[in-house]
Amino acid sequence: MPSSEDKDEDEAFSSVELDRERAEPLRRVVSAKSERRIRSREGPNESIWAFMGTFGLVGWTVAITTLAGLALGVFLDNRTESERSFTIMFLVLGIALGCATAWYWIRRESSGDRR
Repeated sequence: MPSSEDKDEDEAFSSVELDRERAEPLRRVVSAKSERRIRSREGPNESIWAFMGTFGLVGWTVAITTLAGLALGVFLDNRTESERSFTIMFLVLGIALGCATAWYWIRRESSGDRR
């Protein structure tokens, strides 16, 4: 005849098995996320799309600042009577600012300093 200790042990064992069954989906999710994190830390696995994204970011950075400088220069040339060409000055300034910003982004992406 089973004692009360045996019944308590059986109940505790079945409770542990039930908890394990409920915890299994969580264990799988945590395991998958930790494996993904380990793979990402091992080294860069850059795809063509990541490269194209960086390439596009650099291109748009230079293009937008150049066009903004050009527009500002034309606006100032139309508003003022000056011997100096604001269009050329702000065009060069826009190109320089765009190149500096692009250099910053490329350096940041290549060093792995992604926040």
